[in-house]
Amino acid sequence: MTDVLITAGELAEFLKQEPCVVIDTRNPEAYGAGHLAGAVNVHEIFTYLATSTPEGIHELKTKFADAFGAAGLSGKETAVIYEQSMNSGFGQSCRGYYLLTMLGYPKVKVLHGGYDAWMAASLPVTKDVPSPVKASFAVVPEAGDILIDAKTMLAAVGKPGIALLDVRDIDEWIGESSSPYGKDFCPRKGRIPGAVWLEWYRMMKPTAEGPRFKSKNEILAECATVGITENTPVYLYCFKGARASNTFLALKNAGVKDVRMYFGSWNEWSRDPSLPIEEGLPTEAKLTTKAA
Repeated sequence: MTDVLITAGELAEFLKQEPCVVIDTRNPEAYGAGHLAGAVNVHEIFTYLATSTPEGIHELKTKFADAFGAAGLSGKETAVIYEQSMNSGFGQSCRGYYLLTMLGYPKVKVLHGGYDAWMAASLPVTKDVPSPVKASFAVVPEAGDILIDAKTMLAAVGKPGIALLDVRDIDEWIGESSSPYGKDFCPRKGRIPGAVWLEWYRMMKPTAEGPRFKSKNEILAECATVGITENTPVYLYCFKGARASNTFLALKNAGVKDVRMYFGSWNEWSRDPSLPIEEGLPTEAKLTTKAA
């Protein structure tokens, strides 16, 4: 498959050769201070909290099909998405990649290293705000299979062969905090029973220019530590689908064939007391949690 990630230098050339719509996912203040020429600001790619009820999924799809259409994406252009850097926005540019893929958009690139990488390469920026021509954005319904709901996630609990992959930060995984927005942001702390854990940072490695995604083989080696191969169906979750989008991009780029995301993630799961959770340290949980 073609690499979703594009370096700043490659992108500078690509923009000259291909019709593109560039989308800046940062907050309006950062965007206003300077952005790539022609970039449209769609911060809701990062902030929108989705639920996985049929109504919630319909609203999610409609909202972003409208937003991407308003930005000028018709299917002919390559959507190019960026954030500030790969570790400042909890995978927010990757969340844009996931949303576009889930809607069936054919051509998506993510700027590897984000705006920081563009600046480091001394490439031009502007404060001019574009006036995009609204396009008709076509949703491909079957592409939505990569989005799973709470029912599908619950049905996968205890099912051998499907890897439920939690990519949240360590304090969330061990049940000390309920979210990146504060320990008690959600009513329950813990994890989905039977989930395995790879912190989302592990898909990247530090470089002098900031974090960059690991190579395909390095990512597959990380996956192997929790029993995931290229042929393992993987159901990802985090808190709201941003960090899991970072991992989604990494796994797809590395050739893992069937990767889906529970987009409602812990923000939704923890709020429904009928859904089972594992609490406490994972080492203890294995001893105390009864199979559902």
